[in-house]
Amino acid sequence: MSQTLASLASTVKRFGKVTALDGFDLEVRRGELLALLGPNGAGKSTAISLLLGLQRPDSGTVELFGTDPQELDARRRIGIMMQEVMLSPVMRSRELIEQITNYYPSPYDTTAVIRRLGIEALAERRYKDLSGGQKRQVQFAMAICGRPELLFLDEPTVGLDVNARAALWQVVRELVHEGASIVLTTHYIEEAEALADRVAVMAHGKVVAGGTVDEIRSYVSRKSVTFRSTLPVEQVRAWPEVAELDFNAGRMDIVTLDAEAVLRRVLGADPGVRDIEVKRAGLAEAFAEITSDRTAAQGKAS
Repeated sequence: MSQTLASLASTVKRFGKVTALDGFDLEVRRGELLALLGPNGAGKSTAISLLLGLQRPDSGTVELFGTDPQELDARRRIGIMMQEVMLSPVMRSRELIEQITNYYPSPYDTTAVIRRLGIEALAERRYKDLSGGQKRQVQFAMAICGRPELLFLDEPTVGLDVNARAALWQVVRELVHEGASIVLTTHYIEEAEALADRVAVMAHGKVVAGGTVDEIRSYVSRKSVTFRSTLPVEQVRAWPEVAELDFNAGRMDIVTLDAEAVLRRVLGADPGVRDIEVKRAGLAEAFAEITSDRTAAQGKAS
């Protein structure tokens, strides 16, 4: 069986004078959760629309299970949860989920899906009577009920409270463990950090960085050093290794390219220093640095 379930190769998509995708390449592999990250306007939604067959590229190739994304057999193997959906306001949640199962050859049992997601209390309520977060939970149930091999989740936890988000994350992890592949687009960097096997960072219609979460983190060499000290803040701020310093409630938080040098300085200057903590950059910092570097490069090129 092919390890590539969906792909875009040298794909270009323009909307008038705007180039949304510019020679874009992407592969979605079997059994992985791929997080697609990028600032607004990076081309994420356009890439997903092409993979779903909702739009056609101006050039390049798009494949879904080795065929045209608009082929019915390919579409019956995917599940979709988009940001903007129009559903019947008078249908009950159970009816909406049941309706979707009829489109698939071997769907999950509707009641089993409802129980798995813990939304029994919503099952008999009309869609129009649900809150925004509850609607997202029903939409997630509709996305997974067909037992899809490939699941597209576009900002799935927007509007969910902490408990509902954690429950959705758990089901996502279970689906990947059971063999499903997932493409996740999200503005919650911590969501990608918690769930993704692989991350693709987009900017200006291209993938500008890709790899595991740890590999993306490695793009950033900065570290955070925090501690409590009686040293004057301005003295510490003047150290050449200190790139940024934030002082709050007696605690200094330093961003630096040379954490070891900062530690040597503070230990030498203040033997009473305490609560020292060193952290590497997270995915959020890496994402910010990668996209800002690309934005600056784009500005110079233009």
